[in-house]
Amino acid sequence: MSPPSRAVPRLRRRLALGALVLAVALAHGWLGRELGLGLADAPDAPPAAIDVRFVQELPLQAPPRLSAPPPARRRALPQPAQAAASAPQTEPEAPRLAEAPTEAPAEPAADLPREVPAMALDGPGGGLMPVQGSPEAPPLVDPNWPPSSQLLYVMEGQYRGPIHGEAQVDWLRDGDHYQVRLEVRVPPLFTRRMLSDGTLGPDGLVPSRYDQETQVALQATRRETVRFEGQQVTLGNGKTAERLPGVQDVASQFVQMTWLFLTRPERLQPGAVVEFPLALPRRVGRWTYDVRGRETLELPFGPVETVHLQPRAEQLRPNELNVETWVAPGLLYLPVRIVIRQDADNFLDLRLRSRPKIAGPAPAASGLVPGGAATGRAGP
Repeated sequence: MSPPSRAVPRLRRRLALGALVLAVALAHGWLGRELGLGLADAPDAPPAAIDVRFVQELPLQAPPRLSAPPPARRRALPQPAQAAASAPQTEPEAPRLAEAPTEAPAEPAADLPREVPAMALDGPGGGLMPVQGSPEAPPLVDPNWPPSSQLLYVMEGQYRGPIHGEAQVDWLRDGDHYQVRLEVRVPPLFTRRMLSDGTLGPDGLVPSRYDQETQVALQATRRETVRFEGQQVTLGNGKTAERLPGVQDVASQFVQMTWLFLTRPERLQPGAVVEFPLALPRRVGRWTYDVRGRETLELPFGPVETVHLQPRAEQLRPNELNVETWVAPGLLYLPVRIVIRQDADNFLDLRLRSRPKIAGPAPAASGLVPGGAATGRAGP
């Protein structure tokens, strides 16, 4: 039997180890089960990352907006048959089209500024290149996609005490192949990686699969995969659901909103709604975000004008978290803040810690906000 003087320190060490295991279990309970994202093992590995080099920071710029379309030109209406019959007979004359009446160009809506230089995608990284417009075709902002981008966030939160960590979102594209890679880290307890892989379509992102990997201290890595195949979605728990038109996954939804606002900036007016089907690992439902209004966020690199979007609480089921987002029109409508709420007292708050890194040439300097110069730092 050990002397009492040695038994007490051993008991204290066992109690401390038990407290650590309990803390890990609590963290796993919220960051795993409470996230509403199941953890079934996937049978195959996720796709490898698209090879992209991030060469500079995205300058903060005046929000890209669409200009008004050119007015339609009309042909003259033909003369009635009776009037033609009563007209005096003359020598036949070669037919001519009447001159189209001229019209003043339609004024853009009050909430939409004038046109900005067009941008076109160029190269496998989807870099932005300026495009020259013509008098007959007023230039528009690029209606396709932002360049491949990397966003780094600092994370703070609360769950029975302060939580500190970091997060990273990579938007990658090569032609019509895309990936959204999202990673959240709460060292040393928790890491979650999410990957959306698919193609670009006329209505936005078209996911083909969604992979999720979760690492919790003292536990084996767990994986889950959602597949989008034909007219159905195979969920992470093995069940199937109808593949609704325009359906997104947990990771792709953020870039889908970026694409939507690049092509339809008027959708960001306060009081508007943004809707699309969303495939969670356990179900497929229709997701609605309300546009709450404009806010200026003080970020580590300076103040940024944003628009706040909030999902409707009634669409959430038990163990599904409320995920709010703030997009920045001056940074190509990319998300600069994401808040994940379990309830009023437990949440994660992700804030962009530096300007997004992008692949390829920077956008044209026109409309740049002072202090938004790009850098030449290379990404990983």
